[in-house]
Amino acid sequence: MPMILNEEQNMLKDSAKDFCTNSAPITQLRQLRDDDNPDGFDRETWSAMAELGWAAIPWAEDHGGLSFGYKGLGVVTEETGRTLAASPLYASVWVGGTIINQGGSDAQKAELLPKVATGELLLALALEEGHRHNPYNVATTASGDGSYSISGKKTFVLDGHVADTLVVAARTSGDTGSRDGISLFLVPRGADGVTVTRTKMADSRNAANIELNNVSVGADALIGAAGAGADILDPALDIARIGLSAEMLGSLQECFERTVEYLKERKQFGVAIGSFQALKHRAANMFCEIELSKSCVLEALTALDEGRDNDEIAKLASLTKAKVGETFNLVSREGIQMHGGIGMTDEFEIGFFIKRAAVTEQTFGDVNFHRNRYGELEGY
Repeated sequence: MPMILNEEQNMLKDSAKDFCTNSAPITQLRQLRDDDNPDGFDRETWSAMAELGWAAIPWAEDHGGLSFGYKGLGVVTEETGRTLAASPLYASVWVGGTIINQGGSDAQKAELLPKVATGELLLALALEEGHRHNPYNVATTASGDGSYSISGKKTFVLDGHVADTLVVAARTSGDTGSRDGISLFLVPRGADGVTVTRTKMADSRNAANIELNNVSVGADALIGAAGAGADILDPALDIARIGLSAEMLGSLQECFERTVEYLKERKQFGVAIGSFQALKHRAANMFCEIELSKSCVLEALTALDEGRDNDEIAKLASLTKAKVGETFNLVSREGIQMHGGIGMTDEFEIGFFIKRAAVTEQTFGDVNFHRNRYGELEGY
């Protein structure tokens, strides 16, 4: 499969760009933030996204999907990143939906994926229990045989306060930190014993802290085999990391383009500051890093659609997340500096990108986490 977009994917990208520019601009995110919107996203906009088929792109047609592949979903997600569009697309499709698609039973897929595809069902992964990403650091317990009682606390659950169903990682055996013994459960957010506390992230992205106190679920809530949740979680997280990298790529490109335009407009000593050699060099450096990031994301999405083995996808996921995270960090900070003092004000939208960069870097592993993981995967 060539590492380029085909005609249909380019058409989808153009359609997504038009929708996000006109229906989900950064001004909408600002309004949601200023109004302290309880959902953190506009439900009418999300319904329109679902009607366009965005939530159905990667699933098989048997499960209400479009079978258009992750490259198709990636170009849509890239455009949502350009406008920092607030929606459940990432948490419900890239993360929660992927887990069900990867490890769910035929009955779970048949019941849940069509609802995800239409935007009717919102999902969230309740995984993290510490301040840094550590997928095996699961102390939440699930005890029982046939039916289960789940107790524990989760942090940084993306879209946790609006999700209809939570995918909860809990330990049915083994010690905290062990890969073995983790199980995945479907838990209704409104179930008895579930307490959800919304957290307001710096970038206005939705997240929540969740406490589970003897939450009862049946055997049909278990995704995959008991104790083997990591076998589902590992490849699903890699797909989610690639999806987040696609979103970050859109954000950093928009940040760069806005900065270049400002360099052309802002004048000092009677000339545009973009004519200063030092700023030209810094802009050229950003351009080169962005081009490398584009290649990483496109190769990772291509690998998903080609169905390459999990080891190669894991390496590409960590390489891509590390590279794009590093580039987003560079571009967002350079953008603020090149805008000068006005870039620090809330009036200018450039500041929204540095906030998003800070949050997305920590989501599912920062640069250091993925550099280390890539080295381990390569046997270093």
